[in-house]
Amino acid sequence: QGRKVLTDDVKKLKSLKVTPDLDEEEKINYYKEPIWIEYYIPKESRFALETKYLFVKLIDPIPRENDEILKKAMEEDKVVEIHKLAEMRGKVGELVRQSYQNSLTMFETISEQLEQYEETGNANLLLPAIYITETLMHFEPTLATLELLGDYCLHNLHWFIRRLNKANIEFSLEDRNVLLLVKRRNFYWEENELPEDEDFDLFAALFFEQAYPHRGAEELEERDFLY
Repeated sequence: QGRKVLTDDVKKLKSLKVTPDLDEEEKINYYKEPIWIEYYIPKESRFALETKYLFVKLIDPIPRENDEILKKAMEEDKVVEIHKLAEMRGKVGELVRQSYQNSLTMFETISEQLEQYEETGNANLLLPAIYITETLMHFEPTLATLELLGDYCLHNLHWFIRRLNKANIEFSLEDRNVLLLVKRRNFYWEENELPEDEDFDLFAALFFEQAYPHRGAEELEERDFLY
């Protein structure tokens, strides 16, 4: 988890790079969250406001042994389309329809937008799809997720982020999902004993302060990182 920091260290805040040293190909695999930094300039008796960016590396889900649908989608670099799975006969279609009976129209909209994107190459068509995906994540996990699909929501979210990044389209995720991405990144860093990134830690702490102004990062609970 991020830690609460004092944001009155003007020199430190001003020294933060607007963006990290990543080449264009690398940036595709990061979510970019704007961070607004305000500091006081005594000599000029005024406040200055700067926008810099928290870049969060996307840590892809690891499919379970029986997550064949998710494995195939990841191998083929495709979205797991719930609408199409619901149209299948047999146990798969039945379980998906049972789990998503109240939201199938939303999944159908995502499939329609994906089809239009594939036909036109216009990545702007994916913006509604990523926001609908975020909304649907509020209702996870379902029985289908637990028994059949695995962490397909996160895979789909990452897929949309990468396509929008590649097209240089600006977008913003809900705070709770940025929090999820930061948590997964931090866990990956700790698990693999990667070197600390002080700038990232400070940016993440600033994000926590802005997104949750009445709750310090140390007060955030495990459920805050789940969907």
